[in-house]
Amino acid sequence: MLNAEQLRDAPLNAQIEFWNRWNAEEREAAISQVSIDQRDLVVGWLEGMGRGDLKILEVGCGAGWLCGRLTKYGSVTATDLSNHVLQRAAARLPDVKFVAGDFMSLDFDSSGYDVVVSLEVLSHVADQPAFIRKMSSLLKPSGFLMLATQNRPQLERNDIPNPKPGQIRLWVDRHKLAGLIGTELEIRSLFSITPQCNRGVLRVINSGKLHSAMATVGLGQVGRAVKRLQENMWLGWTLMCLAQKPTSRPR
Repeated sequence: MLNAEQLRDAPLNAQIEFWNRWNAEEREAAISQVSIDQRDLVVGWLEGMGRGDLKILEVGCGAGWLCGRLTKYGSVTATDLSNHVLQRAAARLPDVKFVAGDFMSLDFDSSGYDVVVSLEVLSHVADQPAFIRKMSSLLKPSGFLMLATQNRPQLERNDIPNPKPGQIRLWVDRHKLAGLIGTELEIRSLFSITPQCNRGVLRVINSGKLHSAMATVGLGQVGRAVKRLQENMWLGWTLMCLAQKPTSRPR
């Protein structure tokens, strides 16, 4: 079992190498149901804003799989460590401004952004409070952070391989996440989505084959109700948070 310090210890060049390889093998090949559910929620939040002139920053965009959907709502800047992957993303998505490098060391538009999106990045950052502070600092007053991260209690119920060289892994639970974000922003919504498990009873309950069979015999509504119940019990794979920057800080 790796301890917390070992999980934090990953030189930047090793992180770049890992994420270039991982994105090429995973995100450029296919998008998982976990990511699809995250995407749909972010798009729903953006639709609810009713605007097409937003300044959007995506932090940790990976292969740019979400960026094309974000351009409907305004101008998009996207950043990631995966420099080689971003070169290919830029060729596919010329309307997006891609910036390769360490987010914590990069400079961005000082006038601020209406929306910052970050999906499954927080758990791969060694200094999480500083990461949240920087994203908050880049938001305009009343701007929104749309964040997804792995739900620690649920992932610990799964069989997951140990981190590879260059991969930081610092999962958080909902209480830790609320504490990190709540120090900088006002949390508007925090919940879990996408229950799934690869061991134990939950593996059976969350089986895609089981849900398909239930739908076939007219029990799809029951399957959806079970899914919502698990999400309400914080058994989702992902924690989703919508938070807003206050217009001013009380003294």
